[in-house]
Amino acid sequence: MEQQQTSNEELSTVNAEFQAKIEQLTVMQNDMKNLLDNINIGTLFLDEHLLIRRFTRDATHIYRLVATDMGRPLADIKSDIEEELLPDAQKVLETLVPCEREVHTSHDTHYLARIQPYRTLDNVIDGVVLTFTDISQRIAIEAAHQEARQLAEGIVNTIREPLLVLDSQLRVVTASRSFYHHFQVTPEVTLGRPVYELGDCQWDIPMLRELLHSLLLRDEPFEDYLVEHDFPAIGHQRMRLNARRINTPAGQPRLILLVIEE
Repeated sequence: MEQQQTSNEELSTVNAEFQAKIEQLTVMQNDMKNLLDNINIGTLFLDEHLLIRRFTRDATHIYRLVATDMGRPLADIKSDIEEELLPDAQKVLETLVPCEREVHTSHDTHYLARIQPYRTLDNVIDGVVLTFTDISQRIAIEAAHQEARQLAEGIVNTIREPLLVLDSQLRVVTASRSFYHHFQVTPEVTLGRPVYELGDCQWDIPMLRELLHSLLLRDEPFEDYLVEHDFPAIGHQRMRLNARRINTPAGQPRLILLVIEE
């Protein structure tokens, strides 16, 4: 009887330990599920045969998944994205080199798709993980900026006076068509270069540098600054420079508008 009682006590202890581990595992699974559901990133876990092992709620916005799809090949599942990702997933599985590309759905939603090997705690490759981050807002902002830039360039090119837009390092961001025509230069030797390096350094004037830096730091515009110089292609020029700082959104680099009048 005493031996049986001891065995029962040991069995109860083992059962309690197992129960504690099950409860701990359940908590961890719940934590993981809530984490994946609340980071708003669609995630698909595939095994080494590209069968669906698990997926998050946001993944159903990309693939038409239901709970009973676990264990099915991803190739059997219809997707709203227009790009094919299975070849990329297979390549990642074979080479262990992560893959990243932008994709979009038929509803014009844009995602950054990342495919990475699925590694176990023992560092064994046991499939791949696909994640989808919604970048639609970023794409829309970039498109709006591009449209605004094209509009601004169109306006700049209608101005008869030669005009430059400089960044905070005094590099040329934009030049008007009239600037290229008047000074007989090309965008290749103008854009991205500091203004004081243009041509034969005809704009490398200490006082002009001081005025431009004051404009950047203290928003002090200047008008009718006189410059005389012999230009290689167009000869002697007497010009008046006018410059103002362009208002830009908070956090954006400061810009200078430099207008050249004969």
